[in-house]
Parts: sequence; structure tokens; C-alpha cells
Amino acid sequence: MTAQIPETLVYEGRELSMCAEPLGNYFALAGLDPPFEWTSTALWRGYVGTWEIVDGRLYLTGINGTLKTAEVANLASLFPDFPERVFAHWYSGTTRSPEGKLLEYFHMGYASIHERDRYFEFEKGVVLRTWAHENGTSGEATEADGYAVRAATIFDRQADDGDDLS
Repeated sequence: MTAQIPETLVYEGRELSMCAEPLGNYFALAGLDPPFEWTSTALWRGYVGTWEIVDGRLYLTGINGTLKTAEVANLASLFPDFPERVFAHWYSGTTRSPEGKLLEYFHMGYASIHERDRYFEFEKGVVLRTWAHENGTSGEATEADGYAVRAATIFDRQADDGDDLS
């Protein structure tokens, strides 16, 4: 599997990469097929969600992707009653947010290693605890901080009759 584009997590005013996909749990619990079309090997799920922790609770605040109907996805298209933010009450689990410089790149999922990882443990959308794990330091002054995907293949969306829909 190709390295994947992470979700975005806003935490204490900072934008972090989030190497987890809480919206996938929503679709699984609801018994729904995700309505997204994938256009890149670096984005098999077909969307990037923006999440925010507010008062110890996880909220979905944005979504960027293309629906299988060829419409641009947004929060209102998935949650019409909650067009600005949705409390992620369906999500329980631990997420990881890499921080610092890249130590080792792996071209698979979210496997790359950075100087540290920040973890968030959630129960029904509520933060139970957070912690950080130090993975080492980079001797490279030129390495960028944070998570990055090194390569992606983008595919044009085409109809069954060969007409380009992009």
C-alpha cells in the first residue's frame, strides 16, 4: 500500500497530521459503504477529514473529497443536520499524530517514523488521555517538520463509456 495522506487534527491551536480515519468507524457502525471516489493511490479512502478537539471532545469540522456521484463532498453532504461540525460520538480508539522531523520514510500506510508521536485515546468521542512518545532525533537540519507523503498517483475519473468526468 502506498503511503497515505493523513487526516488533519486541530489541537490546542495547532494543525497536526492524524494517522487514523475515525470516519471509517462511522460508516462501519452504520453499515454504510463510504460514498467517496478515490482518485489517488495516496488516498484510498477518497477524502481528507479535518478534525478538532474542543473541550476534550473530537469533532469532524470539514471534509474534502469527491463523492461517487461526482459531486464535491463537504460536511453538509454527509451530515445535513450538522453542516459546521459533528461530534464524533461513534469513535473509540487511539490516534497518532507524528511530530518533528522525518526519521525514516516507509512507502506504506502511515508507517513513516518521525521524531515523536503524539497519541490521543478516545472513548465515544471524548478524550481519555494524551501522551507523547519520543522516537529519536534527526541530524538533518533541512528535513521539514511534520508528516508528508512523498509520492502519489492521481487518476482521472472516467465514466464507463470512456467519457472524462473530471
